[in-house]
Amino acid sequence: MTSTPSPLPDSITRLLGVMTRLRDPNGGCPWDVQQTFATIAPYTIEEAYEVADAIARGDIPALKDELGDLLLQVVFHARMAEEAGLFNFRDVAEGISDKMIRRHPHVFADAVVKDAADQTRAWEEIKAAERAKAAGDRPPSVLDGIPQGLPAMKLAEKLQKRASRVGFDWTEARDVLAKIREELDEVTAEFNAQEMGGANARLTDEVGDLLFACVNLARKANIDPGMALRGTNLKFERRFRTVEALLAAKGRSPKEATLEEMEALWVEAKNTERRA
Repeated sequence: MTSTPSPLPDSITRLLGVMTRLRDPNGGCPWDVQQTFATIAPYTIEEAYEVADAIARGDIPALKDELGDLLLQVVFHARMAEEAGLFNFRDVAEGISDKMIRRHPHVFADAVVKDAADQTRAWEEIKAAERAKAAGDRPPSVLDGIPQGLPAMKLAEKLQKRASRVGFDWTEARDVLAKIREELDEVTAEFNAQEMGGANARLTDEVGDLLFACVNLARKANIDPGMALRGTNLKFERRFRTVEALLAAKGRSPKEATLEEMEALWVEAKNTERRA
């Protein structure tokens, strides 16, 4: 017996209707009509970053707004797929619901997990089985299914996590510190060679190794490297704007200030922020 699909919430139905109207070749928006999966993909990525940015800034009203923008991206892709006869928004929603139920047998079936760590292991085992099934006759790899289009830092983290599942990993976070020192020494040596006419590709390679090791340290310390760097970016922007404001109060701009003067104002901004 086939069950009748439950009706979509009015708010979702309205959003789907808005997108249908925007994509209508007769009277819709010309820009929306001409878009494809490929042209919309960069906007989808951008909206995901804006969600992360709102979270990092603790801006809840912005988070609500950015989540709406991200949802619109899902609706946009689903609408284009429906027009091509591939799938529709309901298929997307049903698919993710089925996946969550399948990957949480301790919630929706009779499986038992002891804690969050045990659940994570079970989750990864289920995902591994799904990847093996999708691979078919291809030789399986623990690295299968990692999107190569991920931002470089997130891709590094994903690769390291996958390798760690089969024991290819450092035992402790502090073990990575020695590797970082080793990579830094290699960067220094290559940098010195650059000054003597060395190959730029070699220095690029060594800097990449150093960054990879830093991601490894963050992962072993249970720190999201992307969120950590995003927080530092926000901190840098906040403090540099303070430096600009302090200079402006003196009737000057950064271009008119010396590095030593800006460094002193940077320390002042940092100390003021810490006291606050």
